Amino acid sequence: MLAFLGLGFMLGMQHALEADHIAAVSSIAARRSQVGDIVKHGLTWGLGHTVTLFLFAGAALVLGKAIPEHVEKPLETAVGIMLVGLGAHVLWRLRRDRVHFHQHGHDDGTRHIHVHSHAGETGSHRQNPHRHGHGFRWRSLLVGLMHGMAGSAALLVLTVSQAGNAGQGLLYVLLFGIGSMIGMGALSTVIALPIAASAKFLTWANRGLQGAVGVITIGIGLNTIIETALT
Repeated sequence: MLAFLGLGFMLGMQHALEADHIAAVSSIAARRSQVGDIVKHGLTWGLGHTVTLFLFAGAALVLGKAIPEHVEKPLETAVGIMLVGLGAHVLWRLRRDRVHFHQHGHDDGTRHIHVHSHAGETGSHRQNPHRHGHGFRWRSLLVGLMHGMAGSAALLVLTVSQAGNAGQGLLYVLLFGIGSMIGMGALSTVIALPIAASAKFLTWANRGLQGAVGVITIGIGLNTIIETALT
């Protein structure tokens, strides 16, 4: 029993490393410059992913019904479309905003690296206030929710083949989701380091990273669409 549940947790951590998950979180993190902020986005993705995994796979376990293929495939295709949109948005904002990074201070004496764009500004640089997003990461949550819905069918098959009863299956799904959340938090830390470093020292390198993330995310999205909608 414990080995079975431990396996669910470890597989959940490994699940976070799938290419489409990495691409989604990387595209969200690309325009940010603070390690902590990027990690919070990754953890929020994991929360959304865990919620829908538990709800979809859990409901199927309790009801004793598999998720039909005609529902599973459109969800996977929707994830591919979402990835194309996320990647395209990174490239669009990179072109539109003429992004650069610099250090600045606030009235309370704190100083930090700030991602900034002069697109659409009037007046001098100092006359335009800096805005910072410190609220809940709703976009990351929504992306995680979508990924959880698309991944619930495959997880259900694995759970049913191993769990002795619905209760064990639900706990397995929950631990799998928690493992994927922790795995994405760790992965987000790895993603954040080069982004934060390039934001601090090399604006051109950071722009290159953003461009690469956008192109790769679009590529993974198109591949997902081809595999699910066109086969």
